[in-house]
Amino acid sequence: MDRIAKGKTAGAVLEIRGDIRYFGDMRSTALLVCLISSLLAPVFAQEGTYDFLRLDTGARAAALNGSFVSMTDDANVLFYNPAALSTLSVSRASVGFLKHLLDVNAGHVVYGRPIEGFGTIGAGVVYVDYGSTTETDASGNILGSFGAHDLAFVAGGAIPLNAQASVGVSFKFISSTLAEYYSSALGADLGVLYVIPDQNISLGAAVANLGTQLSSFAGATESLPVDIRIGITKRPEHLPVLLNLNFHKLNQSGGSFADRFSAFTFGAEFLMSESVRLRVGYDNEKRRELKLENTAGLAGFAFGGGILWKDYQIDYAFNSYGKIGSLHRFSLGLALP
Repeated sequence: MDRIAKGKTAGAVLEIRGDIRYFGDMRSTALLVCLISSLLAPVFAQEGTYDFLRLDTGARAAALNGSFVSMTDDANVLFYNPAALSTLSVSRASVGFLKHLLDVNAGHVVYGRPIEGFGTIGAGVVYVDYGSTTETDASGNILGSFGAHDLAFVAGGAIPLNAQASVGVSFKFISSTLAEYYSSALGADLGVLYVIPDQNISLGAAVANLGTQLSSFAGATESLPVDIRIGITKRPEHLPVLLNLNFHKLNQSGGSFADRFSAFTFGAEFLMSESVRLRVGYDNEKRRELKLENTAGLAGFAFGGGILWKDYQIDYAFNSYGKIGSLHRFSLGLALP
């Protein structure tokens, strides 16, 4: 008979051959299946083990709803466009925490360092912890508990081609664990960045999550969520705001040519003072696909802000999923000598 493990909040429901195994009570199982499989899955373009790679990393980027492909001078660009590492003015580090739906916890650590005469290198870790779930048999007898978590180690670098253009690459080792089952993969991101200083414009493009699976859950072959993305950042003359427009998932086919550009995000970072930032973001795909009962509420919108104090930067982001719920992120950045 089938052993069914249901616990991946990224949108996947894993089926493994063996005995029937039940997790938690009927109410918890129903909530998990309904919320995860029916509601959260539209947030990702495809359901799979490695879709946690699509989660935004860092509260600043999340408040802009992932409009970060062409942003500069931030260690978290490693996760969006490795070429933008070349814009780090000093060594920078960032650590962040995300409180996801259904008590799922996630976070990251990243570090970037310019090396004179070479370029810029960076390394980071992204993790998702789905917590512990009760395991019972068909009669309701408690057998114990099991956990699930995802992890990605990322390392890369960028080199300038000239005063305006840079290229970058990063490599990933990805692992996913569910009870005693394990899956792993190798991936890579490629990116380019072009900066036009006299017009306060930066243009970025990246191909994320190229790679292959190394081992799978019970022989179930899965691919990585490849994502072709482009973005532009512009600071209008005499206005204290950074405007960002990104297009994601350009590699995925749609009903028409225009549908390829429907997965776009927009973000604005307002420079209120030398030390205070306010941010707002919009995700067109999230708003469209998280619409329930003919209303979307605030689904697809994000808000946040940041405070810069000496060499420290504290950021917060609020991301709405409409009636499903909302996410809260915190990040701490540090400029290092």
